[in-house]
Amino acid sequence: MSGPRVLVAGASIAGPALAHWLHRWGGEVTVVERAPELRPGGQAVDARGVAKEVIARMGLDAVVRAACTDTAGAYTVDADGTVLETFSADDDGGDGFIADIEILRGDLARVLYDDTREDVEYIFGDRIAELTQDADGVDVVFASGARRRFDLVIGADGLHSALRSMVFGPHERFLHHLGHVLAFYSVPNEFGLDRWLLEYQDQASGRTTLLRPISDATRAMAMFYFAATDFGVDYRDVAAQKHLLRERMAGMGWSTPQILAHLDDAPDFYLDQVAQIVMDRWSNGRVGLLGDAAFSSSPMSGQGTGLALVGAYVLAGELAAAGWDPAIGFARYETRMRSYVEANQEIGRLNARTRTVPGTDTEPMPDFAGEWFTDLVGRAINGVELPDYTGAP
Repeated sequence: MSGPRVLVAGASIAGPALAHWLHRWGGEVTVVERAPELRPGGQAVDARGVAKEVIARMGLDAVVRAACTDTAGAYTVDADGTVLETFSADDDGGDGFIADIEILRGDLARVLYDDTREDVEYIFGDRIAELTQDADGVDVVFASGARRRFDLVIGADGLHSALRSMVFGPHERFLHHLGHVLAFYSVPNEFGLDRWLLEYQDQASGRTTLLRPISDATRAMAMFYFAATDFGVDYRDVAAQKHLLRERMAGMGWSTPQILAHLDDAPDFYLDQVAQIVMDRWSNGRVGLLGDAAFSSSPMSGQGTGLALVGAYVLAGELAAAGWDPAIGFARYETRMRSYVEANQEIGRLNARTRTVPGTDTEPMPDFAGEWFTDLVGRAINGVELPDYTGAP
C-alpha cells in the first residue's frame, strides 16, 4: 500500500522529528502548529545515549553539533560565588550532568524544521478544533475552518496537549505536579560567563538560580526553580507568572537580584510547573501521542528531548513495519518505549525530591551511591533498543 496521510500536531522537537521518519518510510505528512512561526530560544536541552544515535541516523549529527551551546561544564557555587563542585561535559562519555550535545530548544527545532520543510507540509497559526475518527480514518476540522481527512493523527503538542485532552480526557487525569516551578529567560551576559554554567542552590528554601552560556556569547540563559506544593497560575498569563517569580525569589542571594532586574526586558520569558504526564496508553484508535504530550518526564530528568527523538524514531518505524496498521504499530511502540520512559520519569521524580525543603514528614533520600541508581541511569540513557527499520514496507 502507499504511505498514509498523517497529521502531526506540534512543531517543536517531537513533531518535526517524527515528520522526518514518517516521510522517510513513505508517509505523506502535515504538521500543524498553533503558533504563527517557530518559537526561538528556550531552555538548553540535551541528547544522551541512544538519542545521539537517532540524531546520527537522521544524518543531522554535524548540523546539530554546529548549533550547540558549546558548554564546557558546570560549577555549583555558594552565595559568594565560590565553586563547590565541578562537572565537565566530558564526564561519563558526554552523557553526564552536562551533555556534550546541548542545544537551545529553539535551535534544535529550527534544525529539524529546515531538514523537513521541503518534504513536509507545515501549517502555522492554526490548530485542530474538532476530530472524529472511524475504522478507516480521521476527519479533522481546523480552527481556520478547513476540513481534511487523514489516516493517522499524532499529538506532539507538549505538556498541555490540546489533542490529548480532546481524545483521552482532561489534563488533570494525567498531569502529575512534582512540587516545583521552573522559569527561564535570556539576559545580557554581564556575569562573565565563558562556556561554564553556574548554579546556586539555597538548601534552606529549596530554591535554585542558574546561569548557563548559550551560542550567543553576549547573552546568557537564566533559570529558576522554586518549591510550590500547588500551582494555580495559568500557563498563558505572563503578567501573573512574572509576579509569582518575583514574589517567590525575593531575598534569594548570589546574582539573583541582578538577573531579576532584566525580567521585564526578557524577549523569551517562560514559566510553568514541573510536571510529568503519566498514561496507561498513548494511543486511541488512529490517534497517538508522542513526546511531552504522552510521557513528559519533566525538566528535572534532563531527558525530555531524548524521549522525543527516540520516541519519534520508534513510533514511525513501528507503524511502517506494521504496514501502517495503527493497532499493531501503536502497541509495539508502547511496548518498546515503556521501560525507557519509566526510567526517565523516575529520574525526574528523584531529582525533584532532592530539591524539596526538608521537613518532619519528608521521606528519607535514597542512597544514590548504590548499584540500583547506576542501573537506573543506564536504563534512562540507553535502555531502549533501536531496530533498523530500513526494510520496513
